[in-house]
Amino acid sequence: METDNQTWVREFILLGLSSDWDTRVSLFVLFLITYTVTVLGNFLIILLIRLDSRLHTPMYFFLTNLSLVDVSYATSIVPQMLAHFLAAHKAIPFVSCAAQLFFSLGLGGIEFVLLAVMAYDRYVAVCNPLRYSVIMHGGLCIRLAITSWVSGSVNSLMQTVITFQLPMCTNKYIDHISCELLAVVRLACVDTSSNEIAIMVSSIVLLMTPFCLVLLSYIQIISTILKTQSTEGRKKAFHTCASHLTVVVLCYGMTIFTYIQPHSSSSVLQEKLISVFYAILMPMLNPMIYSVRNKEVKGAWQKLLGQLSVLTSKLAT
Repeated sequence: METDNQTWVREFILLGLSSDWDTRVSLFVLFLITYTVTVLGNFLIILLIRLDSRLHTPMYFFLTNLSLVDVSYATSIVPQMLAHFLAAHKAIPFVSCAAQLFFSLGLGGIEFVLLAVMAYDRYVAVCNPLRYSVIMHGGLCIRLAITSWVSGSVNSLMQTVITFQLPMCTNKYIDHISCELLAVVRLACVDTSSNEIAIMVSSIVLLMTPFCLVLLSYIQIISTILKTQSTEGRKKAFHTCASHLTVVVLCYGMTIFTYIQPHSSSSVLQEKLISVFYAILMPMLNPMIYSVRNKEVKGAWQKLLGQLSVLTSKLAT
């Protein structure tokens, strides 16, 4: 295909994590198990929230959205990666690469906005508990969720269109586990400074803005907790936010390091490991973080298991 005397590629080759066969087989088994746990864990959380009326609150409504984002994000990357572990030719068509970039970048953006929304929800719960149900009404929750999904998707669409309009010439080897934004931009055979500026701006808007909102929310939350006279009240307030705060620290930390500085000196291997963390580990850890020390979720699990036990006994008789 010839356009303006430049050769445009029809497919890309993903170099992945390793070229050694034994290592790839080991990684295939490990990531397959992790991906299975991720899908089951997140769908079980969604099912549990759906079935237990005690969990029909704004916090768990947003957690349902977060679980959907996590399992979708993992699915946009991991199946392709698993297939390439066992493939001799690790090719991905041009259109598939663009689709993978759109979905992974979009879902990542949605998650960061959702985390800011969840921080606001925790702020209202801790700082204004008497008006919580009035402020966090159903209509507002739906609008906040829609805003998260739309903002992440629009940003991803713009970045994907801009990136894949770049002439790649004969560069088709992507030294990454997926069609990641910076890895694809590096293939361009023209000056990409404008793309890097666009990446910087979108990172500030879709990453740093939610991060600042999260920070402001937790400053207010901590201030309120410190003013609480009751030790039990402090523990309860802290426990209310502990799970979300853990996820925030894990999610925002390395992403800020990766995307705010496109010219950073981080190695390609480091970038791959960061991507593995977000595609494999974070979607698996999130349902665990929100479940392990959450009394409401534990109670819902016990209730569901009890109902299943009763049902099994009836079927057996």
